[in-house]
Amino acid sequence: MQQRKRLTLANLASQLNVHSSTISRAMNPKTRHLISDEVVERILKAAAGLDFQPNRIASSLRTRRSHTIGVVLPDITNPLFPPILLGIEKVLTDNGYVALVANAGSDGVHQRFVVDQMLARQVDGLILATVTRGDPVLALCLTDGIPVVAVNRTEAQGKVPDVVCDDSIGMRLAVDHLIDLGHRHIAHITGPQKLSTGRLRKQGFIAAMKHHGLKTYMVQADAYTREGGQSACAAILQQFPEVTAIAAGNDLIALGCYDVLRAAKRVCPEDISLVGYNDMPLADMLAPALTTIRVPRHEMGANAARLLLDQIHGVKNGTIHIVLAPELVVRGSTAPPRQVAEAPAKQLRRR
Repeated sequence: MQQRKRLTLANLASQLNVHSSTISRAMNPKTRHLISDEVVERILKAAAGLDFQPNRIASSLRTRRSHTIGVVLPDITNPLFPPILLGIEKVLTDNGYVALVANAGSDGVHQRFVVDQMLARQVDGLILATVTRGDPVLALCLTDGIPVVAVNRTEAQGKVPDVVCDDSIGMRLAVDHLIDLGHRHIAHITGPQKLSTGRLRKQGFIAAMKHHGLKTYMVQADAYTREGGQSACAAILQQFPEVTAIAAGNDLIALGCYDVLRAAKRVCPEDISLVGYNDMPLADMLAPALTTIRVPRHEMGANAARLLLDQIHGVKNGTIHIVLAPELVVRGSTAPPRQVAEAPAKQLRRR
C-alpha cells in the first residue's frame, strides 16, 4: 500500500495563501497571540482537517530546542507526586512544552541512566524530584550546564533553584497539635536522612519537643513506604511502650502504622494518636481519617516548571529557593490520650 505523503508547512502555507512563519506562530501556543484570531482559527481548522503536524525534529535542529522537559520521579506510586506532576504539566503546556516523565527509583546508578537517556533525547532541561545529599546526577547537570530545578527536595547548598515545602515548620505543626491535645510521650518516625525532607522534618520534631521541654522518641524508616512504616511502628511499640502519639514522616509511613496498630489491637486514636505528612489523596477515607500536614503539591510543581522555563529562556533570577507553607489538617486519627480524656469524667464522678 502506498504511504501517504506528509503535508509540509510550506504546502499548508501555500494552500492557505499565508507565509510559513504565520503557520508556525499559529501552531505555537506561545506565539499565537501575535496574529489575529480569525487567521489563527482558519489555520488551526485547516491543519486539523488535513492532519497536519509540525515537524518537531526539523524545528529543534533550527532552534536547538526540543520543547521537551525531563521530569524525574523517585516513586511514581507515591500519591505525593501525581499532583506535583499535574502542576508541572499545566505550566509546560501553557508555554508550548511537553513533559517526558520517568520513574527513576532511589538507586543512584539507575537515576543516572534515566537522566542520560533523557539528555540523549535532547530535553531542554530537567525537573528532579530525586535529589539527595551530594547527588551525582545534580553534579552532572551543573558541570554540563544543563538547566535544572529540584522539586519537593533540596540539595541544601543553594546550587540550583528549588521549590519545597517548609518541612521543619510542618513537623512543628504536627507536634504542637498533639501537645495541645495533652500528649507528652510523642514518637517520630523519620524518613531517610540522605533526603532533605527526612532531615528537615526530624529537625522540626526535635526543635518542637525541645521547646516544650519533652523527651524525644525517634525511629528511622528505611524508606517513605508503607512497609517502612510497619517496621518502624513495630519498633516504637516494643522500645517505647509509654508513647501515646506518633508523628509519621509521611502518609505512607502512617499507613504502615495503621497496619501495626490494628495487628497489635491498639485502637487509633484512643490508644495512640497518629499524624501523617503530605495529605495524600484518600487520606480522609482511612479509618479513622488521617490527621496530616497538607503540602501545596500542585503549586509546588507549577513553580518548579516556571523556574525551569526562566532558566531556559535566559531570565536572570539567580538561584531561587521557594519555600511553600504547610497546613495542619485535623481529622479523626488524633485525640487526647486516655488519661487526659478520662480525667473530666472522674472529676464529675467525684462531684
